[in-house]
Amino acid sequence: MPLFPGKDWLKAYVCQINSSKAYAECAVNWEGDVTFLFEAEPLLLPDPIYSWLDLWHGKCRAARYDVPPEEGDLAQFVIRAPYSRWKQVIRRELDPVRGMMQGKLKVRGDLDVIVRHVKAADELVRIAGQVPTTFIDEH
Repeated sequence: MPLFPGKDWLKAYVCQINSSKAYAECAVNWEGDVTFLFEAEPLLLPDPIYSWLDLWHGKCRAARYDVPPEEGDLAQFVIRAPYSRWKQVIRRELDPVRGMMQGKLKVRGDLDVIVRHVKAADELVRIAGQVPTTFIDEH
C-alpha cells in the first residue's frame, strides 16, 4: 500500500480521480489547480511537502509531488494543514469544508468557488479515502 503522503500515494490518487465517474460528473465545470501543503509535524513529518494537482473538468490532467514552495504557492488554491489533520480528512473524521470554515485547514484562494463546487470537493475527499493507504505513523 502506498505511503501517505508520498509520490506513489499521489499517483494512486490521480488514477482514482481519473477513473471516477462521479467526480467527472460533479466537477464538469471545475477548472483550476490546487496545492495540498502537508505542514511539518514533529516526529511525523520532518519537512513540509507540497503536492500539486491540475484539475480540469472532472479529470486530473497533471500532478506533481514535492514541488518547490515557490511553485506550489502559485496555485489557484493552496490548502494547508499538518499531516495529522490531513489524515483525519482522508479517514473522513473531518469534513474538509467544515475544517476550512473552522480554520483547521487553511485555504488561500476564493472560498466561494470551493463552496460552489462543494460536491466536487467532497468527491475528491471520498476518492482519497478509497486509495489503499499506509500512514507514515502507522507503518
